[in-house]
Amino acid sequence: MKAVARKETYNHNKVQKRLHRNVGRAIEDFNLIEDGDRIMVCLSGGADSYTMLDILLSLQQYAPVRYELVAVNLDQKQPGYPEHVLPEYLTGRGVPFHILEQDTYSVVKNVVPEGKTMCGLCSRLRRGVLYNFAKKNGFNKIALGHHRDDIIETLFLNMFYGGKLKAMPPKLLSDDGENIVIRPLAYCKETDIKDYAEYKQFPIIPCTLCGSQDNLQRQAIKSMLRDWDRKYPGRIETIFASIQNVIPTHLADTSLHDFISPGKDTE
Repeated sequence: MKAVARKETYNHNKVQKRLHRNVGRAIEDFNLIEDGDRIMVCLSGGADSYTMLDILLSLQQYAPVRYELVAVNLDQKQPGYPEHVLPEYLTGRGVPFHILEQDTYSVVKNVVPEGKTMCGLCSRLRRGVLYNFAKKNGFNKIALGHHRDDIIETLFLNMFYGGKLKAMPPKLLSDDGENIVIRPLAYCKETDIKDYAEYKQFPIIPCTLCGSQDNLQRQAIKSMLRDWDRKYPGRIETIFASIQNVIPTHLADTSLHDFISPGKDTE
């Protein structure tokens, strides 16, 4: 039993070091956090956002810059939502927080036909509430818990279903120009995050609104990528690397290139 416990501790330490290293690398590569930042950490109650908050709190202790972290959760009034879980956890950790309450659940259920994907509308409504809160309360950055696999899945979702070559950038100025969105987990693998969350025993709150839908397009992409990863080890890493190595001149977007004028050569 002692040998098993030692092995589990060793594996956890490896995952923890890898996550810390990858978050630190993302912060440095994309200039995600700067001195004096007041960061709103969006905490959904899932493994990703718990892990993001935990690592940012850890890095805050020895970071070369000073930054403030405030956890913010949106209670969407889903039936059976355990309202006590996040306040108890955050109070126990000594993390300042706000719980926002807005019944977006009823809006989504009333608008989206039965059996259709709810994620799109739910995300837009949630994003609007959080962005407005950030703007009104002086946060200059909003941290979201999207990880490397989310970014890759979004790339394929946009290609397969939207006809766009588009993913999730680690740092983004929102469409209204009012908020800077950062994704500190951009280099982190989903499997590492799940292992870390399980070891740390975060009080996970499952999404009962759309998490139970088994016909989501994202689930099909996840399945495809898992299959590729089994058959072709290293392919996922190569796909992610391609997002950071874009050659626009070798694409076919007429808004980027003048293919009509004589003498123009994109080679």
